[in-house]
Amino acid sequence: MEFFAYHGCFEAEQVAGNKFIVNACLHYDCALAAQSDQIGDALSYQTAYEVIAREMMVRSHLLEHVGHRILDALYAAFPQLQYARIKISKMNPPLGGQIKCTSVTLEK
Repeated sequence: MEFFAYHGCFEAEQVAGNKFIVNACLHYDCALAAQSDQIGDALSYQTAYEVIAREMMVRSHLLEHVGHRILDALYAAFPQLQYARIKISKMNPPLGGQIKCTSVTLEK
């Protein structure tokens, strides 16, 4: 998922913003959905995207804080969730050199 958001410790980052890439890996028992072919029996990708997008719009200094909030929100939205891994990458971070991205990965 790609977002434009305002995370960072420097004031310039919170004013100018940056592009972020979020990868999510969500595990749940999908046996019922696999058998029924009904969206109501599955973990909704649309809802997962909306949860992640909402948390990405809340400004934070640290990507670790954003990731923690995303994990908490996903577990609150999906009681059937058994495991989640979130990787957040800040593209072209302002570190004084040419750096493609910095990333943080959290799992629960």
